[in-house]
Amino acid sequence: MRTPEEILRDAKTIAVVGASPRTWRPSHGVFRYLLEQGYRVIPVRPADCNDVLGVPCVRSLAEIEGPIDLVDVFRRPEFCAHVARGAVAAGASALWLQQGIVSAEAREIAEAAGLDYVEDACAMVVHKLYLR
Repeated sequence: MRTPEEILRDAKTIAVVGASPRTWRPSHGVFRYLLEQGYRVIPVRPADCNDVLGVPCVRSLAEIEGPIDLVDVFRRPEFCAHVARGAVAAGASALWLQQGIVSAEAREIAEAAGLDYVEDACAMVVHKLYLR
């Protein structure tokens, strides 16, 4: 298992599940920050917006072309197992549940499939502390 710092260091493509076009939402700030750091960041939203910061939204991880290095999740815990299954099916390398989000079921699914796993941590904070 890689550390959170190693996951971010190695990542090129990050899918942000629950990325928001609303500037006051934490997912928007993290999405913006990751874009500014040079990552290819893809917003994953079910159906209620076309883009986040000019980046077209996809409805599911399955719609993303190319490898997904990290799936960064801004969803309530009861939705995380479903996202974990999608990350496994999409061939993602890592699953990251943002600060305040913990899911034993998502952890079990991700680790059983060999994905690196982080929960209850902010990707932006980790990046600022260790990779800037």
